[in-house]
Amino acid sequence: MINITLPDGKVLKAEKGINAFEIARTISEGLARNVLSATINNEVWDINRPITKDCNLKLHTFNDIEGKKCFWHSSAHLMAEALEELFPGVKLGIGPAIDNGFYYDIDLGESRSLSSDDFSKIEERMLSLAREKNNFERKEISKKDAIDFFKNKGDEYKLELLEDLKDGDISFYSQGKFTDLCRGPHIDNTSRIKAIKLLNVAGAYWRGDEKRKQMTRVYGISFQKQKELTSHLQLLEEAKKRDHRKLGKEMELFTFSKKVGQGLPLWLPKGAKLREKLENFLKKAQEKAGYLPVITPHIGNKDLYVCSGHYEKYGEDSFQTIKTPQENEEFLLKPMNCPHHCEIYKSKQYSYKDLPVRFAEFGTVYRYEQSGELHGLTRVRGFTQDDAHLFVRPDQVKSEFKNVIDLVLYVFKALNFTDFKAQISLRDKKNKTKYIGSEKNWDKAEQEILEAAEEKGLDTIVEYGEAAFYGPKLDFMVRDAIGREWQLGTIQVDYALPDRFELEYTGKDNQKHRPVMIHRAPFGSLERFVAILIEHCSGNFPLWLSPEQFIILPISEKFHEYAENVSQLLKNYDICGPIDKRAETTSRKIRDAEVSKIPFIIVVGEREENENKITVRKHGGENIGSIEIEQFINIVQKEIRELITFIN
Repeated sequence: MINITLPDGKVLKAEKGINAFEIARTISEGLARNVLSATINNEVWDINRPITKDCNLKLHTFNDIEGKKCFWHSSAHLMAEALEELFPGVKLGIGPAIDNGFYYDIDLGESRSLSSDDFSKIEERMLSLAREKNNFERKEISKKDAIDFFKNKGDEYKLELLEDLKDGDISFYSQGKFTDLCRGPHIDNTSRIKAIKLLNVAGAYWRGDEKRKQMTRVYGISFQKQKELTSHLQLLEEAKKRDHRKLGKEMELFTFSKKVGQGLPLWLPKGAKLREKLENFLKKAQEKAGYLPVITPHIGNKDLYVCSGHYEKYGEDSFQTIKTPQENEEFLLKPMNCPHHCEIYKSKQYSYKDLPVRFAEFGTVYRYEQSGELHGLTRVRGFTQDDAHLFVRPDQVKSEFKNVIDLVLYVFKALNFTDFKAQISLRDKKNKTKYIGSEKNWDKAEQEILEAAEEKGLDTIVEYGEAAFYGPKLDFMVRDAIGREWQLGTIQVDYALPDRFELEYTGKDNQKHRPVMIHRAPFGSLERFVAILIEHCSGNFPLWLSPEQFIILPISEKFHEYAENVSQLLKNYDICGPIDKRAETTSRKIRDAEVSKIPFIIVVGEREENENKITVRKHGGENIGSIEIEQFINIVQKEIRELITFIN
């Protein structure tokens, strides 16, 4: 008999060899019908895989991330099976689950191609194969047999993947007539897959290397019910309307230039104003919380990042080193801010009474992303982090960590991100070689984060293997207005970098001690945050944040002077916006203002000038009518005042 410990602490006694599906059935038939995968001692398994020793077990349905990924991974295999039938001789690369669905990279050969015109026949074949009710069967196989199998198929991509695998650590999965190299897990049976939609096709370099073969990547999504797919497709249509790349162009917030370089955004005047307001908002909050502003250069000596450990871990993601005429002197475009802040701390002697010391910087960093991975503002090569590093005594870690949580929650509240979870990212329990620092310090840091999150009453999930290489962290997973999940805001505890940089403070005992670092970034990066914010509010920013709070539309040129007078009066109250002096009709100007999502449209003409009034309508069509300018000022100030009161 073995002991199975469930998430609520209940222990089930079962015969060795029982599987997760059988355990689910002992709990309820409904759970058994819906269970897709199971976590066994922090490793996700198939539900029909035998359990042979005591373990912790968690069951996953489609409502869980692990369940979705297992379902979508299985759907990728189903698509590969259909592709092999429809395109004989196709060669397969990799086919993982992703955040929303799955893809498979395939090589059709030089003379064939695949387009969206082929989607319907692929979908039909996938559904036909699904209805065959074939089981997903796992088989552990020797490396020699695996190599022989793919040599016979003539699939060089799988053979290359096998080169990185050790004998005894290789498994195949089969369903129907299809077999693939795969670690799993998979759902039990193809019949679970009842609704499929292929979404798009793109080029993707093999293993992300631009010097390698460009393969065809086919994206898709699948569900257990047709109505779930229908709802998802409606969500995708809404997401297209909210796409920050589309709205950013229409609202004239940012642009890109091939001459400047891929992944390097150019902020237009309105976008720069938006960024400035976000920065000032956080700077004001940081100032109240005792943060000190610092500025660091855009490059740093390579030795700085070698010392911090970043170069060893992330050197490949950096831009190539910048060599100077001096022998052996190399610089990097700054890939992160923390090593610079360590050196700022080191420039001064601190006593235990001086701590905590909190350095904050909107620091621009540069990382080389593959061109195929770039995406609007969410994945760029140059981005600005709202970075801060707190240098604290060990006895201050938890209280300072909780204060940072409060700051993150303040930011979320101000920007109407109300639906979120806190992900506690800890070490991989099995492979600790990828982390730096002592076991003792890691244990302390992880415990402090767990306690801080609990004491703040956060809705948390724990993920093993997601920690930074120098310390555990708390990541905030936010759902936007249409239900998509984004990682926004991070707080990290770090005992390792103070050791590497030999940072010190003088304690009560007059001896030298190591401070602890807390890394934090409520926005993460301004570029990504702005992208998510645009899509969350569909470009309808809160009034206090809107780069243009109004636009004045004079109905003809002879009312330009009155429009200027109104504009100046509003500016005196820090209410800002442009005047549209174009020789266009008023109705055309209104349409353009609506597209730009400007909160208030002010129309002025002969009647308004004679009565010293303005005619106002809100974005979306609500007509406020003809009012005194002072009334409009009161409306704006009241709306901003109510928001500030709500935040505070």
